[in-house]
Amino acid sequence: MSRIYRALLVVLAFEMGALLLYLPWSIYWEQNYFLSHFPSLMHIVLHPSFRGAVSGVGLLDIFLAVGWIGSRPSATRVPPA
Repeated sequence: MSRIYRALLVVLAFEMGALLLYLPWSIYWEQNYFLSHFPSLMHIVLHPSFRGAVSGVGLLDIFLAVGWIGSRPSATRVPPA
């Protein structure tokens, strides 16, 4: 994997994780497009357990990005003949 591609993937995973960690507890979560057009989703989306699950996915995404920073790609070697 290219170093630039790998760095971009780490930044994207960290950014998505931070967004998913913060967004369910912000004011934007309660006033979004889908809740105004689909009020039946309000009981599910605004429940604290659902918000916690979304934040948990964000936390896992951040841990994944940190794990990608510390790991190195394995070199493929040809065995001796």
